[in-house]
Amino acid sequence: MAVRPLRAALPSGAYKAPELRVDHLVIGAGVVGLAIANALARRWPEKSTYVVERHAQHCQETSSRNSEVIHAGIYYPPDSLKTRLCLRGRDLLYERAHVANERGVSPISVKRVGKLVVGDSPAAAAYLERLHAHSKSLGALAPHTQLLSGAEARELEPDLSPNTTAALLSPNTGIVSAHDLMANLESELYSLPNGETPDAQVVYGTSVVRIDPHEPRTSLKRGADKSQEGWVVQTQTGGDTDALLARVVINSSGLNGPRLLNSLLRQMGEPRDAWIPMYFLKGSYAGYRGPGAHASHLIYPTPNFGGGGAMHSLGTHLTLDIDGNVRFGPDAEWLSPPDGAEDAIDAHTGVHTDFWAKELAPEGSDAWLDNMHRAIRAYLPGVRREGLAPAYSGIRPKLCGPDATTASDFNILFHSNRNLGQQPVWQKELPDANGALINLLGIESPGLTSSLAIAELVADALAERIWGKISARAQRVVEEPGDLGAWA
Repeated sequence: MAVRPLRAALPSGAYKAPELRVDHLVIGAGVVGLAIANALARRWPEKSTYVVERHAQHCQETSSRNSEVIHAGIYYPPDSLKTRLCLRGRDLLYERAHVANERGVSPISVKRVGKLVVGDSPAAAAYLERLHAHSKSLGALAPHTQLLSGAEARELEPDLSPNTTAALLSPNTGIVSAHDLMANLESELYSLPNGETPDAQVVYGTSVVRIDPHEPRTSLKRGADKSQEGWVVQTQTGGDTDALLARVVINSSGLNGPRLLNSLLRQMGEPRDAWIPMYFLKGSYAGYRGPGAHASHLIYPTPNFGGGGAMHSLGTHLTLDIDGNVRFGPDAEWLSPPDGAEDAIDAHTGVHTDFWAKELAPEGSDAWLDNMHRAIRAYLPGVRREGLAPAYSGIRPKLCGPDATTASDFNILFHSNRNLGQQPVWQKELPDANGALINLLGIESPGLTSSLAIAELVADALAERIWGKISARAQRVVEEPGDLGAWA
């Protein structure tokens, strides 16, 4: 059956005039949202930075349901955001963990264990040679890689198949505790390393239900007051709805990312088939206890490719958690939304229903474990079927489906509150210095590795186009006095 996308928007509701103002509003407390909020709080501690998260705590979706690998940056096209941000993010992540662990405050568990990509055919060997050449071409941050023979790979990992003929060693690949990283990022929203307390906070149990561009009747002359520029964002907490005027909105809502921009397209009269599509690729993991997988490196087979050559998955690989436990995955299963999913609204919460929520557990059937075992035995023949057990599943936010002919990149889109209808949907630069809407779409692997670099990119863009290098404290009340802290 063909996989169809979900084209959905935020629930449509009545406009509500804003009562309070915030400088930065970040939607989503996953690793990318928290990294961005952290970067903004560090750079502008006097400005208000608020994160809204619909769940009761962070780390509930994609950010905590992955391999927790620190990728070296060897897989992606050289001119892609994935490559640029993975290379930079890798170094920032290792540096942050080192500083945090030296300070002993909110430490981050991390290990640079290295990775072997292994193959057992001439085609796989040729792929590894191309991957090695690609890695060497990536400039100053290029990851070190080394081509190995099958015998050399088995010296490092004796449990590898005797059919292994070639391997690529990536020593800079590592693993990190995603929970540690996000706890560290959130902790600094309340106390920076220099002891300063920024004006920042995470607000849990709160959903965004509507967004509108705010176009005040003020002049855009040089030096004009832009305190009323931005976006009116309606949030819902329980049965209460609030409206905020945010100078900057950063949409980092992961699996629901396109809904916000689609709601603006709907307001502009664009038909549904012109909205941004959402695809969902489920990946399940299995834990393992038994012989045949005594590994000190991460071990990856050569990756899987889609029908047109687009890489959708790095294959069912062996990874290690911080405690040294072995797990395998992810596999790849495309999800199709059921009929009516586009407009499904939860009767209790009044917000959209996520059809994929029921897929957040691995299937765990005998057939699924058999398939997992078959994929693993191709490179680790000593792994026993009875040692495998379902662990967890995650879902990757995709902008392209299984028939894509090119690799999907991160998409970071910039829009202004002024003249929104004249701006391209896929706009990659902020057009002016009024109010900024930044949508982060398709942030899948290597999103965890890239998170700090994505945050750096966003902060640099705001420094250039919104706040400048130095900024004064902003007022936060729109018309009548209000307590933003009480709302949070």
